[in-house]
Amino acid sequence: KWRSLYQIQGERKRIMRETCSKYKSNSRRIITPYHVSRIFVEDKYRVLYCEVPKAGCSNWKRVLMVLNGLASSTKDIQHNTVHYGNYLKRLDGFDHKGIYHRLNTYTKMLFVREPFEKLVSAFRDKFEHPNNYYHPVFGKAIISRYRVNATKEALRTGSGVKFKEFIQYLLDVHRPVGMDIHWDHVNRLCSPCLIDYDFVGKFESMEDDANFFLHLIGAPQNLTFPKFKDRHSNEERTTTKITQQYFAQLSPSQRQQSYDFYYMDYLMFNYSKP
Repeated sequence: KWRSLYQIQGERKRIMRETCSKYKSNSRRIITPYHVSRIFVEDKYRVLYCEVPKAGCSNWKRVLMVLNGLASSTKDIQHNTVHYGNYLKRLDGFDHKGIYHRLNTYTKMLFVREPFEKLVSAFRDKFEHPNNYYHPVFGKAIISRYRVNATKEALRTGSGVKFKEFIQYLLDVHRPVGMDIHWDHVNRLCSPCLIDYDFVGKFESMEDDANFFLHLIGAPQNLTFPKFKDRHSNEERTTTKITQQYFAQLSPSQRQQSYDFYYMDYLMFNYSKP
């Protein structure tokens, strides 16, 4: 089993590097703190983890906290502790020497997910549940720009954004509000053409990939990747089928434009066109 997982890793890295050399000319660019701002550092097992939201990141941070001795079990760590506790260091918090030393000697990894599924997962999480950041900041701007005859209430709260409106915002070159890490490209979040990742995991094969990674870094045998769903745990995970239901609400040209928007992620991580 390990052998086939090694082969899969080799293949994923090859495709990633080939895509980079074909489309990107930044192989000689300097790595700045900005490029490593999404990378979490675990010094004990020498791991660098680039956080891709909606691809198992909460559970990965739990694992890093356990590796670091900050908790004895992933089950003990609450969602807010993971995301707002600031227990884990980020790579951009080190000086130039500290950044380069870690990039050159630690195991660098990221986990990705099928781009449309990741997008729908983010939409469901941020817009279909009460949220005191995404509704007022993104929701209001989206509704006021893309909804004809929006009610005063909708404009006041920013709640009830429809998927079609969200996609209009995403594809708008003059977006009323900026980009957000939950729907940005992996390409932009983790700079895989600039940083040579040692391990590329996929959400779709999370259990195998995660436990293989833990095996590679020599993690304690009793530490396995948690299976629990972090938020809205009574709700079904975003699947291919659920994703299709959301994309069915769009016109063919919006679907094509959405694919074009994530084209590099599709290519680089070898996901087939939906």
